[in-house]
Amino acid sequence: MAQGLNLFAATGRRKTSVACVNLREGSGKATVNGKPLDEYFVTNDQRTEALKPLLVTESQKKFDLLVRASGGGLAGQAGATSLAIARALTQFDSELRGQLKDLGLLTRDARGKERKKPGQPGARKRFQFSKR
Repeated sequence: MAQGLNLFAATGRRKTSVACVNLREGSGKATVNGKPLDEYFVTNDQRTEALKPLLVTESQKKFDLLVRASGGGLAGQAGATSLAIARALTQFDSELRGQLKDLGLLTRDARGKERKKPGQPGARKRFQFSKR
């Protein structure tokens, strides 16, 4: 999916969130949906989760990120962004694949919302039992 010489694009998904990342060699600027990453991902945990592949490979200041995230909540979007960045980094340098794979950053987290069952108020919750 490499477009041009130094642009690497990848997609990541988590729950119902989708993140498309364009990774370009640069100075470390990161924008998500037109906002700086620090403004978009409010908590420190979300920022850390989103940038984990760059932290692990020690390449935070080497790349500029342009992220388009949609669907779900901020935590899901952070997870989707992390997967997309990890996939784009493997396009940039295939030797990073082993390092990212060992930490589970290239694995799609397939967990989603459990469906609501008929005759119940929720997926697991039951109506109160009445003996008489």
